[in-house]
Amino acid sequence: MAGLVVAMDGPSGSGKSSASRGVARALGLRYLDTGAQYRAMTWWILRQGVDLGDPAAIAARCGEPEIVSGTDPGGPTIHVGGVDVAGPIREDEVTSAVSAVAAVPEVRARLVALQRRIIGAGDIVVEGRDIGTVVAPDAPVKIYLTASPEARALRRSAELAGTTAEAQRAALARRDTLDSTRKTDPLSMADGAVELDTTALNLDEVIAEVLRLVKERT
Repeated sequence: MAGLVVAMDGPSGSGKSSASRGVARALGLRYLDTGAQYRAMTWWILRQGVDLGDPAAIAARCGEPEIVSGTDPGGPTIHVGGVDVAGPIREDEVTSAVSAVAAVPEVRARLVALQRRIIGAGDIVVEGRDIGTVVAPDAPVKIYLTASPEARALRRSAELAGTTAEAQRAALARRDTLDSTRKTDPLSMADGAVELDTTALNLDEVIAEVLRLVKERT
């Protein structure tokens, strides 16, 4: 399976992260969470005090931080300038700001270039929102995960302490709107991708279905 690239796209709460890591472990592949890179960039931008309402200011600084992603599916890591930010990038401050940072074309160009360097050797499962459409459109396996708003909200509220499914449904709806309507690389299903609705599936079932699709397409 040398050179295999599995592109996993979809909105927040669709099950991309857990499924992607499970598939990578099952196939002995590397794993890349591109969303963590956008969160890492956002964390750094916030630490610098850059005005989130000023895309030009974000663009001017986004080339500065060194972002390093570990690709072990059993324990993926993310560092900015040598600092482990795996925990901080999941906090509300970053979550509420990441869409604004990710919408800046210069940020996307910087991180897409980084992602393509990591993907270059193949043998990797990559998750995000523009993998099949922009980052790796020639990937032999492209999958678009979806789920009902209710299922996505329940999953996200179960992951995050101190929140409710209702609050998460509203937050996910806002994120979906921002991701699907941004001018640069909006969230959409890639040509040739297989749509997989995970609403009624547990994690093991999602992984099994993705593994079936990988076998079918390689």
